[in-house]
Amino acid sequence: MIEAVVFDLDGVVVDSDHIWHEVREGLAHERGGRWTEQSEADMMGMSSTEWSQYLHDVVGLRETPQELSDEVVRRMLARYESALPLFDGAAAAVRRLAASFRLAVASSSNRELIDGVLATAGLAEEFEITVSSEEVARGKPSPDVYLETARRLGVDPTGCAAIEDSANGIRAAYAAGMRIVAVPNRRYPPAADALELADEVVGSVAELSPELVAG
Repeated sequence: MIEAVVFDLDGVVVDSDHIWHEVREGLAHERGGRWTEQSEADMMGMSSTEWSQYLHDVVGLRETPQELSDEVVRRMLARYESALPLFDGAAAAVRRLAASFRLAVASSSNRELIDGVLATAGLAEEFEITVSSEEVARGKPSPDVYLETARRLGVDPTGCAAIEDSANGIRAAYAAGMRIVAVPNRRYPPAADALELADEVVGSVAELSPELVAG
């Protein structure tokens, strides 16, 4: 029986994956880094601790990982303040599910970005728990952020349904033992083998319903 629904944030509630890409690639080019087509794919699902270390070690930026993380967050917040890219129907879907389940967020975004998005969207009060992967040992596809979210909720992971868009996110929720509803990211579609792990696949977040999530 599903007691709680755990939302990913980027690519599910907010259409932001391309913004992350633009911000990090722009920073790399500005500061003489070695950016390649593989760079963004490698960082998908990483926690801020992991991707900032990647920017330093692999892309070759001179600043410390913490300085890089702080600068990316600053630029992301500036983009969100100019226009928050919520998916059509996302807010309504969150409120619809909140009427039937306890809600949480398990996101690779930094804490400041999670809090900022939910506050700006007027959705902060709908979520009982929010967890950033910077608060756990490993980012997605490791299950750490989902397991920590279930722990804070006091719900067994098998009693949770995860709403995910990416291959690494789906793999993380699957490794945690959660039911998975996939909303495939149109710009960065998940690999077929990852999508096969989902229990349900929908075309958009607006299609989410308590009946579909509960299975």
